[in-house]
Amino acid sequence: MRKLAAGNWKMNGTAAALAEAKALIDAQPNPACDMLLCPPATLLAAMAEMARGTALRIGAQDCHAAASGAHTGDLSAPMLADAGATHVILGHSERRADHGETDAQVAAKAKAAQAAGLIAIVCLGETESQRDAGATLAVIGAQLQGSVPAGSTAANLVIAYEPVWAIGTGRTPTQAQIAEVHAFLRARLTDLIGAEAATVRLLYGGSVKPGNAAEIFALPHVDGALVGGASLKAADFAPIVAALSAA
Repeated sequence: MRKLAAGNWKMNGTAAALAEAKALIDAQPNPACDMLLCPPATLLAAMAEMARGTALRIGAQDCHAAASGAHTGDLSAPMLADAGATHVILGHSERRADHGETDAQVAAKAKAAQAAGLIAIVCLGETESQRDAGATLAVIGAQLQGSVPAGSTAANLVIAYEPVWAIGTGRTPTQAQIAEVHAFLRARLTDLIGAEAATVRLLYGGSVKPGNAAEIFALPHVDGALVGGASLKAADFAPIVAALSAA
């Protein structure tokens, strides 16, 4: 299994930020892991063109479940693939919270992404109140079962565990908490898709930074990271890529 360092730029970045993608390519020209940036849609095609022929892959942050149609403001998976995307983030907690996305909607989007040849990065995570109530595994299990479409394989699916309370807060779960959830995900995913689950990459996300990346990547069943703020600058993201390459 080749591990994955993915960066989610969220609603950040104008054309000037393309220089950071170029700096990342220069800093990590041949990493021992897969390297991905998911910029806002306005930068996707330009970044994909810049990254052509390099180790950097480009992804999107969402897609519509339909291939085309009267959906003003939305982008379909075939459009993203045509623009140069290889991956798409789906079901991020910010989409679930801000747009009310359900597990069923996430599954439909993931199915559309996979049909268009994209790798679906399906995000799962519990809130602080759910963690405090001892419901983490129940919440994660329900999200996984509801959000992963039939026919998913290690070639078209990545799972990202992002505890909502750790995203952008500087807080991270303990190593034991991360390990518990990732082991649970591997076992539950095996129930859902069978032996393929052994090589589906499980990413951790939530305040990953150069200072804690190595210890997180040393945990069992952690096959990479989905990084937010620390992916915006090559100087921050390149060391995370290096830590994963060394893991």
